[in-house]
Amino acid sequence: MDLVYVSGLVGLLTLGWVGYLIVRVRSFDEGEEKIRQLSAYVREGAEAFLRRQYFVVGVFLIALFMALFVMALAGLLNAWAPWAFLTAGAFSGLAGYLGMKIATASNGRTTTAAKQSLNRALRVAFEAGSVMGFSVVGLGLLYISFWFVFLYHLQVPLPEIAQVLLTSAMGASSVALFARVGGGIFTKAADVGADLAGKVEAGIPEDDPRNPAVIADNVGDNVGDVAGMGADLYESYVGAIIAAAALGISAFTGSPLVLQSIAYPLLIAAVGIICSVVGSFLVQAREEASQGELLTALRRGVYSSSALIALFAFILTIALFGFQYWGLYVALLLGLLAGIIIGFSAEYYTSQQYSPTRQISATAQTGPATVIISGLATGMLSTAIPVVTVVLAIVLGYLAASTGGGEAVGLFGIGMAAVGMLSTLGITLASDAYGPVADNAGGIAEMSHQKPEVRKRTDALDALGNTNAAVGKGFAIGSAALTALALITNYRDQVKDQLDALGGQAVAWLSGRVTIDAKQMDHALSLGDPYVLLGLFIGGMLPFLFCAFTMSSVGRAAGKIVEEVRRQFKEIPGLLEGRAKADYSKAVEISTKTAHREMVLPALLAILAPVILGVLFGAAAVMGVLVGSLVTGFVLALLMANSGGAWDNAKKYIEEGHLGGKGSQAHKAAVVGDTVGDPFKDTSGPSLNILIKLMSIVALVFVGLVIRFTLF
Repeated sequence: MDLVYVSGLVGLLTLGWVGYLIVRVRSFDEGEEKIRQLSAYVREGAEAFLRRQYFVVGVFLIALFMALFVMALAGLLNAWAPWAFLTAGAFSGLAGYLGMKIATASNGRTTTAAKQSLNRALRVAFEAGSVMGFSVVGLGLLYISFWFVFLYHLQVPLPEIAQVLLTSAMGASSVALFARVGGGIFTKAADVGADLAGKVEAGIPEDDPRNPAVIADNVGDNVGDVAGMGADLYESYVGAIIAAAALGISAFTGSPLVLQSIAYPLLIAAVGIICSVVGSFLVQAREEASQGELLTALRRGVYSSSALIALFAFILTIALFGFQYWGLYVALLLGLLAGIIIGFSAEYYTSQQYSPTRQISATAQTGPATVIISGLATGMLSTAIPVVTVVLAIVLGYLAASTGGGEAVGLFGIGMAAVGMLSTLGITLASDAYGPVADNAGGIAEMSHQKPEVRKRTDALDALGNTNAAVGKGFAIGSAALTALALITNYRDQVKDQLDALGGQAVAWLSGRVTIDAKQMDHALSLGDPYVLLGLFIGGMLPFLFCAFTMSSVGRAAGKIVEEVRRQFKEIPGLLEGRAKADYSKAVEISTKTAHREMVLPALLAILAPVILGVLFGAAAVMGVLVGSLVTGFVLALLMANSGGAWDNAKKYIEEGHLGGKGSQAHKAAVVGDTVGDPFKDTSGPSLNILIKLMSIVALVFVGLVIRFTLF
């Protein structure tokens, strides 16, 4: 128990470090009046969006809280589970809000720093990103430690503590899904609309102040790529730790090592935070570094953190479990290495430093169609390395961990592989979150008419930010696959426990069918059961249905933005000539209203699908749904994230002066590819990793209801 106190203390100290970073970032020069004014426009738009979004999400959380409360009264959940759900949702929202606040306070400061040097701009943007990264891990670690200590001192049985924590993970995932989908629709509708009506139709530069959607585009970077990403990775982090702890309880029930198994993922996360802080000090570049040198600076921080974690994790594993369970360290190390390999793969397929993205740029010379074809092909090809990597991490991690402790410990090892992959999240998220700050800084530089070298420096940071964003999405997607697999394994254990409580058999209400039998458990959850096959096909379809909803939402919202930009160009005399000011607020209002209306259906799909299918067809069908959605969702998320990142950087490669540069026919074709890729990489793709985990968590929370009230 003392070990859990240690993890909670590290979480608290991390938040103290975040406070220091906030003070430090705010001490940097805000810049001239025009820069401060533009930054204020973005900040006000982002805050207005989040206020409205959190109101909608709050109503949704309260409705779910009431449903969970009724389940608790009926004895299907621990009495504390609904409260843990509610507080986890609040913490997830807080993580995103903190990141958004500091990002909108740092964009103008980064522009001002870029007037002095590239390295200074990198430090300002990276420290702003560090607030996001360390807020997420600090809040997550503190939250889990508090709830475990609180429940343990109330003498709640360990399996029920696991149930409460899993319910809390549902709260974090629910808010994250709304934040990712809502923020993603907003940011990509504004981005696509601004590009199509501005760059393609009107032929004006990106971030030109004459474009009425330019402020909405910058607001979107913060509500989608910062607040949405923060909530997303908070739930990834919390979900991975909780899933591992739940598997640890299952593996070591009745053993004196059970408390160590709970503390183990928490302490690994604590070590990861400390090592990430050390690594963050190593992110430095010379004053006029190339993009390759900037990438090296960020890699130096991440890889140094990874090496330190690998060392201290070994010491911690032996101290907690002795040499008998050495395989747990191997599993954790495999997860850490898998994350690095996935990051390398994402970088290779999305950075303009390498041939795949440059080949997409080359196809732009023959038109938009070939850009789309080559980008999709690149995304499809990019799925191979991450899938093989995750499969090897699962198989080898399971074999290593099970060598000393059997099947249950092997499954615990898979959970620890997910924790290992996310152990560097503090610094990897900092590297990711700095990108939107740099992107905003470039927009402010353009709109405030800074010297060309200022925009050149911010563009260098922004291009690197796109690559880091693809790497960050790779981490999130890879860890989601491992975490979802751990949750599915735990689902099977929960089904067994529920069947024991019912006397070994569950019977459908209307048909009288024995839906699942404890004595035939393995058969009932195998491909020999037609209900499992039914679930596999439906589960495999759900990620595509989800993406159809989110992509269509971006398309409809972007269409409205294009119409509004066209209207202003037509009706405001002198706007295109630069003699009049655009009405920026109208585009922000359109994106806000559309995003909040369109985000509800995809979020409801993730939460209701496993419950409805479970009530209709039983727990075996739900198992099929979870496996089917995991397999297709994982691969589809990789394809979308990497295709989108490659299209974006292919456009930026041309904008650097290659293949005709800005304004050329190749550039216009690449812009079309980028607009297609925008919802791929920033709306649908990153939301999928939440979808596959949230469905697994929902299935776990409602397993008692499903088994007792199956209809057919």
